Amino acid sequence: MVKMVLWLLGISGAGKSTLGVKLKEYCDQLKKQSWIIDGDSIRDFFDNDLGFAREDRVQNIKRIMLAAHVLSENGTIAIVCNISPFEELRQFARGKIKNYQQIYLKKNLESSRRDDVKEVYKNHVGKTPVVGVDLQFDEPQNNDLVLDIENETVEESFQKIKAHLKQKFPEQFK
Repeated sequence: MVKMVLWLLGISGAGKSTLGVKLKEYCDQLKKQSWIIDGDSIRDFFDNDLGFAREDRVQNIKRIMLAAHVLSENGTIAIVCNISPFEELRQFARGKIKNYQQIYLKKNLESSRRDDVKEVYKNHVGKTPVVGVDLQFDEPQNNDLVLDIENETVEESFQKIKAHLKQKFPEQFK
């Protein structure tokens, strides 16, 4: 039974959901049970009872951690797609979750604001706290993999994730 959490983190617009979907498809091809946990889906489940201030974000991330842990402990690979801006929570996850793999999608704020695929910056700056603008995004430490999103295609980034998984977990990802 595979116990693993693949945690994709980075600012809004870095490509977490895009790569998360590709990872899910890859797991499906390998007949590995997996599930995508997205920060927005957790918020929706709880009827958007939390805002976007630091304290509310901490609570939402803790909910995500618990869901990822439970999935993993039951043999489902949890693929988390979440900004995860706070280093202390990343360290907490690493200490609590078996085979926690932190994959940092590094992209600068200017590029993310320019691209703004989900219109997060356009629709929320000045209205709700936005990570990287109103709330600090702590530079991730102890990453298992760093992807240079600005200088790689989605496919190049995905191939690096696959290579990492094959190297780190050769029995599960052949």
